[in-house]
Amino acid sequence: MVCCHGSRRMKKSIVYYFISSVLISSCVYLATIVGITLPRIIRFYVNDFLIIPMVLTSILFIVRKVQSQPQKTISLLNILYLCLMYSFLFEFWLPKFHERYTYDIVDVFLYFLSGIVFYRLQKEPKNDL
Repeated sequence: MVCCHGSRRMKKSIVYYFISSVLISSCVYLATIVGITLPRIIRFYVNDFLIIPMVLTSILFIVRKVQSQPQKTISLLNILYLCLMYSFLFEFWLPKFHERYTYDIVDVFLYFLSGIVFYRLQKEPKNDL
């Protein structure tokens, strides 16, 4: 799932992106719970864009800790695979069984776009914590 590319720790940009994503997605979720009506683009698309990097950052952190190899990175192929699995699960399979989920091609695009964002963030020039 991950591959080696030199000796690196988690980049600041990935950590900042992860923390910002968690805060933003939490705000969107809480606004929905308390009944605040957010603009459609925020309600339906922001969390879809943020979820893939959040999942990948969590996976990368766990793998690095478990294997004691801070140089591990996630390959582009594995990132695209995760995006494909999310697309299949949330945009094809679950809509067949649950009303809450609906097929939206924009969501599929956002999963892959955010996967590429994560890939680029982990490939940035060295700026370690």
